[in-house]
Amino acid sequence: MSIRAVTLALAGAASLAALPARAEPPQVAADITPVHSLVAQVMAGVGTPDLVVRPGASPHGYALRPSEAGALQDADLVVWVGPELTPWLARSLDTLAPEAAQVALLAQDQTRTRPFRTGATFAPHDHGEAEAHAGDAEHGHDDDHAHAGEDGHDDDHAHDEDHGHEEEHAHDDDHAHDDDHGHGDDHAHGDDHAGDEAHAHGDDHAGDEAHAHDDHAHAHDGLDPHAWLDPANGKAWLDMIAAELSKADPGNAGTYFSNAADAKAEIDATVAEIEAQLEGLGDLSFVVFHDAYQYFEARFGLRAAGAISLSDATDPSPARIAEIRGMVAARDIDCAFAEPQFAPGILDAVFSETEAEVAVIDPMGTEIAPGPDFYPALLRSVAESFLRCG
Repeated sequence: MSIRAVTLALAGAASLAALPARAEPPQVAADITPVHSLVAQVMAGVGTPDLVVRPGASPHGYALRPSEAGALQDADLVVWVGPELTPWLARSLDTLAPEAAQVALLAQDQTRTRPFRTGATFAPHDHGEAEAHAGDAEHGHDDDHAHAGEDGHDDDHAHDEDHGHEEEHAHDDDHAHDDDHGHGDDHAHGDDHAGDEAHAHGDDHAGDEAHAHDDHAHAHDGLDPHAWLDPANGKAWLDMIAAELSKADPGNAGTYFSNAADAKAEIDATVAEIEAQLEGLGDLSFVVFHDAYQYFEARFGLRAAGAISLSDATDPSPARIAEIRGMVAARDIDCAFAEPQFAPGILDAVFSETEAEVAVIDPMGTEIAPGPDFYPALLRSVAESFLRCG
């Protein structure tokens, strides 16, 4: 190599070294595994979000670990379902992430929401059942949407989902046993905060960890927060997440929106696959342990006959069990769905003298590894549970 070539190479290297380092991608925290999965899909190739509620733990009542508190404290953006699902998280955000941008997904206008169903038994299929958007009450539009099973899949049956804005609003029933599956806790800056058990989070959120999370003794009314089980919401949320990330990181906006488009295409393919699998199951008569599946039911033309427990936090009363038994006797119930974290004793008490199958269904995908592949895998898992009963 000539002296001139060497000189030019050294000069080029020096000029590159003088350029400012590329900014780090935004630090993002997501509350539960379905939301974390959607964020991970949008951030693919740019960064990795942190997961706040470890798999297998109840999102409704939760004590943050130091590493999870650290993820919130370090976050530039927090994406969560909303206080309907994780009421404790609102307080933690005020304390640990007051400067972070926040997106409460259930409160966004593009989110399809449904009120909780009431009573132990539900009315038969109502094909004109109302499905509201989070902004309907204030904008005065109360759309009626047919079930997906009636007229093909109803993925995009409202206005476009391409903008995201921040609001807060929201309540729940979801959960899963509080065991440590070994995946999830180390997402939240686990290494960065090793030895941080005495990290400043202890004082900052002592109230959060110390209080007994009485939030789970909630009234079973208002919006049903299990909205991630409607794949149309998953698609809308991808666009919201891409928009929020693009505000924080304009240089990677193209990647975020491209990733969101790819993820929406994957959801469409998953929906088509599930529709083919569940075709003909519209008359399936089933009972769930607690009412967490109406978003999935409405999207795929299914309908629960009733729910045994009022919520995940309370055992059903003798009167409620009696009502369910009466309904089971009156209707030809094919199947009863348990959830992984519940002992089967109550189901046995209700269904021991019937022909109904007992199967397991999990709205949180406890056994599915967190990450970008989680969300479509969760939809397939729920569909497979219905197939086992079909």
